[in-house]
Amino acid sequence: MQAAPPTAPGLSALPAARVTLGILLMVAFSLTAPIMDSFAKLIGSALPVAQVAAIRFFAQALLLTPLAWAMGWLHRPDRAESGLHLVRAALLLVATGCFFFSLQFMPVADAIAIFFVEPFILTLLGGLLLGEAIGPRRYIACAIGFVGAMLVIRPSFQDVGAPALLPLVTALLFAFYMILTRRMATRMHPITLQAYTGLAALVLAVPVLVAANGSGLAQFDPEWPAAREMWLLVGLGLAATVSHICISFALKFAPASTLAPVQYLEIVTATAFGFWIFGDLPDAMAFCGIALIVGSGLFVFLRERHLERRPLPQP
Repeated sequence: MQAAPPTAPGLSALPAARVTLGILLMVAFSLTAPIMDSFAKLIGSALPVAQVAAIRFFAQALLLTPLAWAMGWLHRPDRAESGLHLVRAALLLVATGCFFFSLQFMPVADAIAIFFVEPFILTLLGGLLLGEAIGPRRYIACAIGFVGAMLVIRPSFQDVGAPALLPLVTALLFAFYMILTRRMATRMHPITLQAYTGLAALVLAVPVLVAANGSGLAQFDPEWPAAREMWLLVGLGLAATVSHICISFALKFAPASTLAPVQYLEIVTATAFGFWIFGDLPDAMAFCGIALIVGSGLFVFLRERHLERRPLPQP
């Protein structure tokens, strides 16, 4: 008989009113995730995408597994939970690889703006899979946000072709990853969850890299990184670990559909980093699309806060 996962210390008793904390943690995710993307773009084609993605998860496992073990948060997953860890890791691993590959062709801000069809997918999946209420106003806001994403995709597709669609693949995979994270984060400590994600991703990625060694496949055949790439990989691994700890805690405290619009802040951060590091700025059409995305996201967020504060009808 497998040991049951321990209850996250001090987290299971948190009241539903801690939604605000979840929102703040999602803000922290939105500020740190573009740092990871910037490191990936700086690495560019110097290393295979599969290797960069694997090292990102290696850093996560290396940092979090000893911490979870020292705090007594680790447990022995049963077969069903192990399968969920592998599915979740596979979703995030492929999503990460697709996004990192797109950054070799596109500005960070454009790639993230296209990716931001994901909150709309997540909002819809939150209703379909988690039973979270979605009213007509939120459906309209999602539709407007999707139009905004298409305005960003159009010039990007004209400039770089098919790689402009890769952030859409990332968006779909990441939305399912978020749903699984939401379900699993209620049953174990977020640090434990992210440690197992890193380990499960390595279980999937290492055999691929070993098999591809010497194959000559540009995005899979591993290479020894130079000193510059080594430091960039360290930064990427740290930023990825911190950002996904934030998102795991956020999803423990608040519904996925409430948190999804807050992710739009990531576009602003990505635009700032893209201009500061690479001198990239979205064109006029992309800025219009981003404005629609952010505006629809803010509407959904304000609507959520209004509904939370509305007094319940008296019996």
